[in-house]
Amino acid sequence: MSPSHLRRALTAGLMAAFVSVAPARAETLDKVTFGTNWVAEAEHGGFFQAVADGTYKKYGLDVTIVPGGPNENNRMLLIAGKIDFFMAANTLMSFDAVANNVPVVTIAAVFQKDPQVMLTQPDAKVAKIEDLKPLTLFVSKEGMTSYFQWLKSEYGFSEKNVRPYNFNPQPFIANPKSAMQGYVTSEPFAVEKAAGFKPDVLLLADYGFNTYSTLIESRRDVVEKKPDLVQRFVDASMVGWYNYIYRDNSAGNAMIKKLNPEMTDELLAYSVAKMKEYGIVDSGDSLKNGIGAMSDERYTSFFNKMVKAGVVKADLDFRKSYTLRFVNKGVGAELRPSKP
Repeated sequence: MSPSHLRRALTAGLMAAFVSVAPARAETLDKVTFGTNWVAEAEHGGFFQAVADGTYKKYGLDVTIVPGGPNENNRMLLIAGKIDFFMAANTLMSFDAVANNVPVVTIAAVFQKDPQVMLTQPDAKVAKIEDLKPLTLFVSKEGMTSYFQWLKSEYGFSEKNVRPYNFNPQPFIANPKSAMQGYVTSEPFAVEKAAGFKPDVLLLADYGFNTYSTLIESRRDVVEKKPDLVQRFVDASMVGWYNYIYRDNSAGNAMIKKLNPEMTDELLAYSVAKMKEYGIVDSGDSLKNGIGAMSDERYTSFFNKMVKAGVVKADLDFRKSYTLRFVNKGVGAELRPSKP
């Protein structure tokens, strides 16, 4: 993908009637600003859907979404008190916040599975993760300091075959004996369009890389002083995600395309289909506890893996990085089809 570097403020539409699941509110809506970590795309769809279909307003919120991008740093705006919530990439960001005394806390995890994959060409005949070892591996700088360290500790990978990945698929396309990192929701689509073949993919989450992804963060002072507002934002966001994944998401997609004109209907449909196929948003604990679910056991498991991989220090008080106060309530679960 080559998304446009567009950054605009997006506010909710017409006032909708309150529903029974939302707390009774006065006519004045609470203004909330939410910053994403990239330009508008399907991977943010539930938030846009909740603006577009009036869900946030039903929960008494007037939500402004501020898209991120390569030259934006919405997390810094969160820390500085300029925005109220931020969409963090994964659990490692939460651990890093604790390590550096950054006063933010994770309040929900939209993605039960990180969408990180390794792409291979069909002729490479890769059937399992160990089959990647002899291939040339295109890995980004960020990937080398995170999931690749886990591949080394868990599966015995070596850095000798690694080459820099600069978010250009051409080196991978030109080398049949190579593998390239990507997101299951986007890079396979881009490679197929550019090269004319459908790449095979290995989702790292299915092999034990069990970080949460697409987290909602807020400042500790917001969580402590405005728990009702935080709860309503989390609840409404999860309802937005159920509607975006399983129901008519045309309103959310229209907002995404307005903010990011390079986004196409075809890619949006592909991304949603892959999120459903691989259980990115709704699988595991979320099937029982609702989208956004988190658990102490899952956090502990991932933390231990990252300690073993040398990514985080064993004495880190990782439990300070998140709270379960606002999740695991099953909000919106009735919107899931009987057979998702």
